[in-house]
Amino acid sequence: MNATANVMRALLVASALLLPAMAARGAELLMFERAGCVWCERWDREVAPGYDKTAEGRAAPLRRIDLGKGGAPEPGLAKPVRYTPTFVLVSEGCEIGRITGYLSNDTFWGLLGKMLADIEKSIERTSGLSATMEKQ
Repeated sequence: MNATANVMRALLVASALLLPAMAARGAELLMFERAGCVWCERWDREVAPGYDKTAEGRAAPLRRIDLGKGGAPEPGLAKPVRYTPTFVLVSEGCEIGRITGYLSNDTFWGLLGKMLADIEKSIERTSGLSATMEKQ
């Protein structure tokens, strides 16, 4: 196995262990798409059929937004979405990160795993702060 595959596998394993806490925090993966987008269609073939069955899919359920039908801008986004597909991970109404475009199954899962790990780091910091404040 190459180093990239090892890193992606490690991220996926870490995500699987950390994801239950994220689901309680209201994480959601927004997929901005448009009719005729060949990369959206490729993602639909390669990832979509099993997405909701994965730990990532349970932690950040997918919500599709059709840009071609004048999909309303989502509050909490760091910047407008211009390209499709664009995947935006939001938690508690705030953008955590985004993936612009779709290259491959491995790339998508690796990038999503990293974004979900970033949410977990935020949860750990918040929990630590909360515990410290309660002791005072």
